[in-house]
This record gives sequence, C-alpha cells and structure tokens, in this order.
Amino acid sequence: MRLESLVPSIPTELVAALDDSCGIRTDTDLLFFGSSLDIIKKLPLGTVTLSDLQKFTELVAEQASAPGHRGDEVLVDLGRISEKHSQASCGVKELDDLVGGFGGSRVFEISGDKGSGKTALALQVVIQRLVADADSCALWIDTSGDFSAEKTAQLVRHVDMATSDKVLERLQVSLGFNIEAVYDVLESLRISLSSSCIVGPTVQCIVLDSITPLLLPSLSAVSSQGHAMMTTFMRQLREFAQTFRITIIVINGTSAAAPFNPRSAFASTIRKPALGPSFTFMTDCTLWLWKMKDAPDSEGPFSVHVAEVFRSRTTRSKTWCTFKISHGVLSSALDLQLSPPTGP
Repeated sequence: MRLESLVPSIPTELVAALDDSCGIRTDTDLLFFGSSLDIIKKLPLGTVTLSDLQKFTELVAEQASAPGHRGDEVLVDLGRISEKHSQASCGVKELDDLVGGFGGSRVFEISGDKGSGKTALALQVVIQRLVADADSCALWIDTSGDFSAEKTAQLVRHVDMATSDKVLERLQVSLGFNIEAVYDVLESLRISLSSSCIVGPTVQCIVLDSITPLLLPSLSAVSSQGHAMMTTFMRQLREFAQTFRITIIVINGTSAAAPFNPRSAFASTIRKPALGPSFTFMTDCTLWLWKMKDAPDSEGPFSVHVAEVFRSRTTRSKTWCTFKISHGVLSSALDLQLSPPTGP
C-alpha cells in the first residue's frame, strides 16, 4: 500500500519526507525499516515528533492488517457470484467448467512452463470478455515487454471479425518492470474507478503478465521482508477485485518440485508454481498448464495441452482437462482421440 494513498490521514509533508530521506514509500517499507527512533533520526529536524510518528505508524499497520471474515459470510458471498460473471468464458467449455468460469471478483493464478499456453489463455479470456460485453474494457500489465499486438489482433479477428477494431480500443496495455511501477498503474486505476464521473466502458478484467519477476528477486530464505511485500501486494489485488468487481489474472512462472509435485494428479509432475508454497493460498484458483504434445493437421500444426486445478475455492482440486492451441487460439480437444495424459 502506497503511503500517499493514506493522505490526509498522514500529512503530505511527512509522506514526502519519508520518501526523500529514507526511501520509504509503502507500508512494507515503513513497518520493516526499523524503530520510529531510527526513522526520525534520518528525517529533517522538526518534520514530525516521535509520538506523532509512532501514531502514524500504528495507523499504517492498522490499514495494512487483513480484516477478519466469518466463515458463513464468506460462504454466502461465494454463492452470490452473479450469473453474468460466472458465465464469463474463455471460449473452451472444458476449461470454463474446470474453474467455474473466468469471471467474478476473483484472483486467478495461471502457472506453467514456457510454451504451456499461459499467456494465450489469459489473452483469450480477455478478448472473449470484451467481445461479449461492449461496456467493458481490460487492463494488461506487461512486466517483460513481451506483449504482442499482432497476436492480439489476430485473436480478436478470429473471435469476432466485425468488431475487432472496437474491441482492441478497449484493451489497455501498461508497462510495469518493477513492483513500484505496477503500484502506480493500479493506483491510477483505483482513482479512476473511484471517480463518480466515469463515462464509457469500465475495466472488468486485469492481467498481470507475469508476476514472477516482480516478486521473486525480493524473496529470501533468511529474510521475511520479501514475503511480507508479496503478501501485502496480493492482499491489495484481492481487495481491488472485490471492491470494483474485477477479475484479476496473474501469470506465474515455475520452479522445481523434487521428487514430484504432491498437488498434481500426475506423479510425473516435477515442476510447481514459483514464489513459494504460500503464494497458492493468496489467490482464488491456481490453474497449472503444460503442453502434452505437438500434432500435425491438414489445416496446420497444433499443440495439445492439459490444464489442471491445483487449488480452488469454488471447484475441485486435482481435476483436469485437455485443450488444443492452433495459431494462438485455444479450442476444445474433445474431437481428438487421446490417451490419458501421464504428466509433463
């Protein structure tokens, strides 16, 4: 959480001084910097009293704390997912059924090795949403500079040639090469969505491709600061989704899982989502993808993929389905004669 978002509860002058003198910009920076005395020694004389700094620090800690929720209330909220959102589709019925639709105020994690179809699936979810709802737009946060406008235009033309130009106008792409840049993008969007003068389509879906380079460098086995930063960021994403009724998709990389991944239905799965075991519990659904094989076809080559639910709040874990990708477009693989997959 950016400290500037707490103004005027915290004076603007203090927020600026903490940034200039101590490099403190977020709640994590403030809470893990050290004692209030350590901070005040670095601030210009007369900026704030020690007692006031302690009071403001307690305020930040209170704002950053996770609110409590009763289990029965959470269950009721899950049952209130609107029909419109629950039917948000990626265009492949088997995948939609696997996760209960790609809609609602939920945070999805899509993980898998390179070439498994993560970005293709997220892009198809976004395009299907934009085509189905002319009053919606989407935000794609690119953390690596790999977003392809050409592939996006190709997919839009495949889904709906007639409205392809209008659909692309409602897809916003922002670059965010570090966590601070992503915070800035989200804060700008928060201010926009909180405005009472919103005119035209509003953001209904956010994709973060990918989250791994933003958080992985800060994680350490000897320090808890990186984990605290990850927890804070993911909690804010969840709050963002629930406050503005937005679907958020975060794409995650992988790491080794020796000798195998116990969350998978396949004993031969030796990879797992990156960012540690606790990250899985910070999202509403973890979907694992892997490429099963490449196959020839009279209309061009395609690849067969498997999607497996590692964990979900609304559907069963260790369930899976197959799908195929041809020219960047996902489709059903039910017409293929496939033997059961044995794992990646």
